Amino acid sequence: METTVLIIEDDPNLQRTLAYNLSREGYRAVTAGDGEAGLEAARREKPDLVVLDLMLPVMSGFEVCRILRQEMNVPILMLTARADETDKVVGLEMGADDYMTKPFGMRELIARVHALLRRAAARETAVVTDVIAFGDVELDLARHRITRDGALLELTPKEYDLLAFLARNKSFVFSREQLLDKVWGYEYAGDTRTVDVHIRWLRQKIETDPHRPTHLITVRGTGYKLEG
Repeated sequence: METTVLIIEDDPNLQRTLAYNLSREGYRAVTAGDGEAGLEAARREKPDLVVLDLMLPVMSGFEVCRILRQEMNVPILMLTARADETDKVVGLEMGADDYMTKPFGMRELIARVHALLRRAAARETAVVTDVIAFGDVELDLARHRITRDGALLELTPKEYDLLAFLARNKSFVFSREQLLDKVWGYEYAGDTRTVDVHIRWLRQKIETDPHRPTHLITVRGTGYKLEG
C-alpha cells in the first residue's frame, strides 16, 4: 500500500511544492487548504503522516492538531512562519511530533518525514505487546481496548485517554491541572471538576468498590495516581 501524507497548507505555491516533492519520494500526497477541510481529509483518508501549517483559515493548526491527536495516532509535522518559541512549545504540547519554521529546505523536510514515518512504524511494531495490567484489569494499547476479568469494558474516548495516560505513568501522581493539560489539551476551557467527574466514572467501571478504590487513588491535596 502507498504511504499517504496529508498536507494541510493554505499557501497554494507551497502546497503544490510539498505535494510534488513528496510524490517524487514515492508518497501519495493529499492536500487541503484550510483547517476544517484538512480535518475532513484526515478522517476520510486516514493518512500515515500529516504536514500541518500552524496559521490556517477557518480552523487554526493548533486546533486541528488537538483534534487529530484525540481521534487518531498519526505523526504530525507542524509548519509555521513564526519563530516564536512559545508557538513551538504549544504545538508540541498539543501533540505535534516535530516542528519546522519557514522558510525551510525541502531536503530537510523530506528527511524529517522519513524519520517520523520510521519512528511510527517502530512504535507500531513495539506496541503489539504493550498490555498494561492492574488487578483484574488489562489495558491493550495496541488494540485500544480495555477488559476487566476478561470482559470488554465500554469507555468513552476521554475516559480511555485518561486511563491510558495514568497507566503509562503508573504510580506517578498528577494534579488535576496536569491531567487537564495532558489529556484534554492546552486550549481546554473547562475546569478541574471535569477530571473528578471522569475519575468517578472510571472507578464505577474498573473498581470492585468505587467508594474504596484500590487502583485510581486520590492523593489528598495533590491529585490522582494509578496503582495495582
